[in-house]
Amino acid sequence: MTLPAHVVTNGDVSLDSGHNRLLQLGYKQELKRDLSVVSNFALSFSIISVLTGITTLYNTGLNYGGPVSMQYGWFLASAFTMLVALSMAEICSAFPTSGGLYYWSAKLAGSKWAPFASWITGWFNIIGLWAGTTSVDFSLAQLIQVIILLSTGGKNGGGYVASKYVIIAIHGAILLLHGIINSLPISLLSFLGQLSAIWNVFGVFVLMILIPSVATERASNKFVFTHFNAENGDGINSRPCMFLLGLLMSQYTLSGYDASAHMTEETKGADRNGPKGIISAVGISIIVGWGYIIGITYAVTDIPYLLSENNDAGGYAIAEIFYQVFKTRYGNGIGGIICLGIVAVAIFFCGMGSVTSVSRMAYAFSRDGAMPFSSLWHKVNNQDVPIYAVWLSVFISFCMALTSLGSIVAFEAMVSIAVIDLYIAYALPIFFRVTLARKYFVPGPFNLGRYGIIVGWVAVIWVVIISILFSLPVSYPITIETLNYTPVALGCLIILILSYWILSGRHWFKGPITNLEH
Repeated sequence: MTLPAHVVTNGDVSLDSGHNRLLQLGYKQELKRDLSVVSNFALSFSIISVLTGITTLYNTGLNYGGPVSMQYGWFLASAFTMLVALSMAEICSAFPTSGGLYYWSAKLAGSKWAPFASWITGWFNIIGLWAGTTSVDFSLAQLIQVIILLSTGGKNGGGYVASKYVIIAIHGAILLLHGIINSLPISLLSFLGQLSAIWNVFGVFVLMILIPSVATERASNKFVFTHFNAENGDGINSRPCMFLLGLLMSQYTLSGYDASAHMTEETKGADRNGPKGIISAVGISIIVGWGYIIGITYAVTDIPYLLSENNDAGGYAIAEIFYQVFKTRYGNGIGGIICLGIVAVAIFFCGMGSVTSVSRMAYAFSRDGAMPFSSLWHKVNNQDVPIYAVWLSVFISFCMALTSLGSIVAFEAMVSIAVIDLYIAYALPIFFRVTLARKYFVPGPFNLGRYGIIVGWVAVIWVVIISILFSLPVSYPITIETLNYTPVALGCLIILILSYWILSGRHWFKGPITNLEH
């Protein structure tokens, strides 16, 4: 009888190939290895969640270039994102551990640079994941506020407009639910992850067909595929600049797929299935996301009105589209509110997966002693769940959202650095792979062969470009209210991470440490 591909023999014992590789890397199996390749894919797919990213930033796409920047910008960002994903998948196959990116950096930078490379990558990754979790759950709180507004008559009908304090309370309640769910056994999370993936695909197909079908007035093919919206009211007159700013919607959506790497210690045959999870999540998201953009854009007939704060949804473009298409045809917008509910469930699943991913990152990073009180955060309960890492992540994500009470501009900068931080963390191990480790990198079962180096370099260059892109001014003239604080926030973060290293970390952090009993 032949063994399955992900099972290998180790002496007289049959071991899962991912488990065997983990032992070779110096770690004992502490988490329950219960996820299939489908579950691994489902988690990353749910975190990418095209319904979350596109719905949340559809205003940005409409404002900067409109249909042209959304359609063609999606494919441009998708092509380069896939190259980043391919490079990450290749490294994931060689090093299938929950630490993911920071562990890869340590192994690829060489013994001299390993501690510093691991430190920088790990902190960028975990802060990006915490900020990403904050932004996802906060966007759900905002959407719930818009659903309540429309359900009570809309902005022009005396509807209830929630204060920033109510929104932060809703955000806290959502995070609390995500913490409770993530405290449950991984088998249940696996089921919810698969349900989430089905919901995302189902939701996109329902909405991309239903919304333009119900609309009494539809955009022409010419509008959907060739119209460029140059009237943004933000003082930006350069079309190329508008197109580049419109890319933000696509790039924000296509992130978070490192979750497949963070779940490798809980995935069967992780050296093969981890890479499959990354690539399939990105690939299917690209196709499904494009369908969603096209379907919704066919219902766009008046861009300035959709972006106006004086519409019933208070300027939330997709909510206004959903509400108006049903109200125009049936005399009320209840159907549109139900459609927003479909999106809200997808965002809820996305936030749930984000907490799962960042808690595994916190577990692995603390296992290697990089975080304050590390001995606490890497403890697992009797169901093999890193329970303290889960609740630490929930608490930090809530604290990050408190910035919205002081300044929504500051909060938006934090959302931007969530994406930049993640992509910098994606690019660092790829950079070390194509430079310091070029000669000695030993690939796993999944590899890019002779194309690995060129794909890696293109991926790194793309990350540099989008990091600059996210830091550009988005409005002129530049004032305290319109300044893009992203480069300021990113600069402060880099100073903090480096200062912590120079003053403390370099004296005791040695990079990933093995935990096998000798």
